Amino acid sequence: MPKMKTKKCAAKRFKSTKSGKFKRSKAYGAHLLTKKSPKRRRNLRKAGILSKTDQKRVKAMLPYSSR
Repeated sequence: MPKMKTKKCAAKRFKSTKSGKFKRSKAYGAHLLTKKSPKRRRNLRKAGILSKTDQKRVKAMLPYSSR
């Protein structure tokens, strides 16, 4: 049986955690930062967790993730 292929676009955007969830970067943190508060900019730097509904789709794109 041939190897399954990883979607490279998903591999660059998501990293899996030990518990099997996926980390992602938050949106809206790239530009127009002067009108955003420092607290909001600080929280945009942190990683977010992918929602349960999207986890199935991302798991299909990353067949060799940790879990």
